[in-house]
Amino acid sequence: MLVIGIESSCDETAAAVVRDKKEILSSVIASQIDTHKAFGGVVPEVASRIHVENISGVIQQAIDEAGISMEDVDAVAVTAGPGLVGCLHVGVQGAKTLAAVWNKKPLIPVHHLAGHIYANELVTDLQFPLVALVVSGGNSELVYMKDENSFEILGQTQDDAIGEAYDKVARVMGLGYPGGPVIDKLAQQGEAVYDLPEPKTQGRYDFSFSGLKSGVLQFIKRCERKGQTFTQEDLAASFQKAALDEVFARVKLVLEDHPEVKQFVVGGGVSANSGLRARVDELRQEYPDKTFTVPPMRCCTDNAAMIAVAGEIAAEQGRVADARLTADPGGEIC
Repeated sequence: MLVIGIESSCDETAAAVVRDKKEILSSVIASQIDTHKAFGGVVPEVASRIHVENISGVIQQAIDEAGISMEDVDAVAVTAGPGLVGCLHVGVQGAKTLAAVWNKKPLIPVHHLAGHIYANELVTDLQFPLVALVVSGGNSELVYMKDENSFEILGQTQDDAIGEAYDKVARVMGLGYPGGPVIDKLAQQGEAVYDLPEPKTQGRYDFSFSGLKSGVLQFIKRCERKGQTFTQEDLAASFQKAALDEVFARVKLVLEDHPEVKQFVVGGGVSANSGLRARVDELRQEYPDKTFTVPPMRCCTDNAAMIAVAGEIAAEQGRVADARLTADPGGEIC
């Protein structure tokens, strides 16, 4: 099956062509990071306008680089939500037009988080039941999947997503935007020597990062007030350790409570974090009876290859939309 995927949920305009959930024939991404750096974060209206400018060219480039024509495509998959509504709308309208013009190709709506989970199909066949950790700028969730078409949210952030916390901490440290990669790089050069608050949550599997973010701010203010010095590297390492401790404490609880789980997968932009990947390697040693998978680096951040993969799976389940498909910025994973 040959699927073209379209992704525009935030600030990346992307299109990709994937064959049989495994072979990426093309993957084109038009990034807006340089534009939004000046604002310290994504400005939804600006992002939407740039998507309008980019969408047609990105789709055409993906088709050309794949060496195919639209006649060869079996289905058109698109991120329908969640995300920024104006941004989603551009991708959905583009997909609807493409599907309609080219002999009424099947139109497949894809949940953005399902896309991040199914990105792991590009490196391995998923084994069920599995647990997925989805960590990005807008989401932090633990999802239980008893089969390919079943999603149960076990835990989620009660406030900030982990990627959002990274960006906010980077801002108070004066590191610019996006903050995640910068903090990760600094953390590799430092030591976790500073005490930061341990987040508290009500749900057994839920996350919280707001207090940790505030703890970094208060630490900096306290040092300034007392005339004390600190290193950016050590503070980055201390924050990253605290954030990942919060995540993997919950992951271990889930694995202990669900011994039937065969595989643990990670998805989302934060899955590119070197500290997080190292923690997954530690889990491999601790739970040798389970499979641990992270997606390839090129498929960690928002991309359309993962949408194409998720689209093929959805198509196999008969989940096809029509011309009434609309963007759903708060859509539930299902």
